[in-house]
Amino acid sequence: MNTTQFTIHRYTKLALLNLLLVALAGFILRYKILFSLPFIDQKHLLHGHSHFAFSGWVTHVLMLLLMQYLLKQKNEAVFKKYKWVINANLITAYGMLISFPIQGYGLYSIIFSTLSIFVSYVFAYMFWKDLNSLPEKSISHWWIKAALLFNILSSVGAFSLAFMMATKTIHQNWYLAAVYFFLHFQYNGWFFFACMGLASAAFLYIIPVPVQKKIFWLFAAACIPAYVLSALWLPIPQWSFALVVLAAFSQIAGWIIMVQHIKKRFAQIKPLISKNALWLFALSGIALTIKLLLQLGSVIPSLSKLAFGFRPIVIGYLHLILLGVITLFLLAFMMVEKNIQIKPLALTAVKIFTAGVILNEFLLMLQGIAAISFIALPYINELLLAAAFILVSGIFLLNISQQKIS
Repeated sequence: MNTTQFTIHRYTKLALLNLLLVALAGFILRYKILFSLPFIDQKHLLHGHSHFAFSGWVTHVLMLLLMQYLLKQKNEAVFKKYKWVINANLITAYGMLISFPIQGYGLYSIIFSTLSIFVSYVFAYMFWKDLNSLPEKSISHWWIKAALLFNILSSVGAFSLAFMMATKTIHQNWYLAAVYFFLHFQYNGWFFFACMGLASAAFLYIIPVPVQKKIFWLFAAACIPAYVLSALWLPIPQWSFALVVLAAFSQIAGWIIMVQHIKKRFAQIKPLISKNALWLFALSGIALTIKLLLQLGSVIPSLSKLAFGFRPIVIGYLHLILLGVITLFLLAFMMVEKNIQIKPLALTAVKIFTAGVILNEFLLMLQGIAAISFIALPYINELLLAAAFILVSGIFLLNISQQKIS
């Protein structure tokens, strides 16, 4: 194992450790609902949990996998250049993980979260330049460049929040609008488009180029207007609502076309994906289908207001994307790229973790439906705590499975 491979392996182990820390924070949040933990502030820990999930887990893995994509195209000098950016992102991520639970939105947490945004700017600038320097261009570059732009755009929401807090001019509607702006362009922009760029480079290139372009534009054109799907409770003009409905249908159309062409060329795509990763990609695709259908349903204003009025539904939806769509995809992709070494314990660990994801989503869905009907489900919080424990157990075993690999 050369120096580059060793460092990539170390970054992968850090990524899995970070996912474990995210899961542990989630478990503590669930535990505190049932039992007393007076030394932990629930809201502050929630901020640390979410910020670290974004930067320490998803963004770290995406930076690593995108860097590996460049390594295949260019020499190892690229690795040295990106190493410090990945390290800087990790430092800001750990800074947020420590500072948010202690002080909530305070001086240090705001400093680390702001630095995290600036690191993402630097990464976007460097990666864009390196993509342009590659002799061979592909549709995967379109996805990746869109992801970088949406990541930068999401920071408008973060800076709006910071401005409102600094000036003490927090208005409930604008506060929520800024939060959902950041979340939307992280989840549906940076995370989703980067994953699509990686998939396009690894195996979706089998799909004919004109079809790839059509799929890209159906999703890309929909991303900005689709933000309004997260803010339908705001007063919006009628013409913009028509755009939102069009955006929801556009994403569904893009996904249907992609699935049809994957099925048509599955015999060519299958050898490019390891058998152990295939079922994870399938589950991620099912989660994405559910997510797109839920988005389509949310264009009905009464349903949208109902959904956003109940916290379990919002939490369930956000976890569906972060765990069901993105995390399962990233674990599968790391298997394809051999970042995660497939051993019996690793496979068992991933299956346990996936079972935890499915159980967690099912329970949150039940809790959301019950909340709408004003029905109290007995032992639901205990069951959600059990699901959180399964998630922690699975990712803990996955960490153990990778430690013995030199």
